[in-house]
Amino acid sequence: MKIILLVDDSPTILASMSGILRKNGYKIETAPNGEDAVTKINAGLNPSLIITDYNMPGMNGVEVIRQSRKVASCRFIPMLILTTESQQQKRDEAKAAGATGWLVKPVPADQLLGVVGQIIP
Repeated sequence: MKIILLVDDSPTILASMSGILRKNGYKIETAPNGEDAVTKINAGLNPSLIITDYNMPGMNGVEVIRQSRKVASCRFIPMLILTTESQQQKRDEAKAAGATGWLVKPVPADQLLGVVGQIIP
């Protein structure tokens, strides 16, 4: 089963995205912040996809991607940034860190499932 790691400091976003993805057959791991996500990855979590919020207290989404890319099992997995931000500079920063793509909040269920389906068929 494909595991998706969702990282967001908003319990509402985690719950809604988890529900959508679970109903469509994905196993979901969640992390309420970047530090928790990186700890799970370093402890052996091997997701098929990471979707991380950009703006979080402490470690932001770009840093989650940077740290995750250092772990051998996560070096080549897709990682998406989820955010309300739309500035090109922030997109470029995320891409430079290793982000595969960008989702703008709130993500409609059909768009979320379409992107995830393309990334991890």
